[in-house]
Amino acid sequence: MFRRIRASAVDTAVRVLKEGGMDAIKLEGGAPSRITAAKAIVEAGIAVIGHVGLTPQAISVLGGFRPQGRNIDSAVKVVETAMALQEVGCFSVVLECVPAPVAAATTSALRIPTIGIGAGPFCSGQVLVYHDLLGMMQHPHHAKVTPKFCKQFGQVGDVINKALQEYKEEVTNGSFPGSAHSPYKIGAADMDGFLNELQKLGFNDAASAAAAAAEKIQTS
Repeated sequence: MFRRIRASAVDTAVRVLKEGGMDAIKLEGGAPSRITAAKAIVEAGIAVIGHVGLTPQAISVLGGFRPQGRNIDSAVKVVETAMALQEVGCFSVVLECVPAPVAAATTSALRIPTIGIGAGPFCSGQVLVYHDLLGMMQHPHHAKVTPKFCKQFGQVGDVINKALQEYKEEVTNGSFPGSAHSPYKIGAADMDGFLNELQKLGFNDAASAAAAAAEKIQTS
């Protein structure tokens, strides 16, 4: 079964890169089949970024758009899944909709960068969906050169550039995401249990990072 998964994953990845002009493949989830697929694609010479926490392509399995990592088992699973993706060669991992201390622990435990979306301010970098960031209902149709017959009814580009610049500045200076935009929490008891589990796994630095993140989020 895993041999078929490997072959199918590589064939699909090659097609996406060739036909879509992509530079890398992003794989959601950390089931054994996904880890196997990620490993096969990496070994085929294709860059892979992992994605753990809320995985939008699997919302039917998750029961909807539900944040992850909010209890001990789920929080430990986020860290372990990210570690597994790192070990098979992923160059980065997206952390989506997890409590900030869980993201902090994961980032500390990994040697590769984490990219946060709804995961608090302690990831290596941040990303938002373009449409969400700009308050758009649908993607605008951009063109390098506006045809002479086209009348421009608005200068949306200036507004977009200003919004993107402000987003970049706030990510760079650390003001975004703050506590107001890190809504996914882990209870005190689960947090203590999570820290204990991290220490049992030998992730002492990750436990320290998680504890510091929790304190910072509470006081900010």
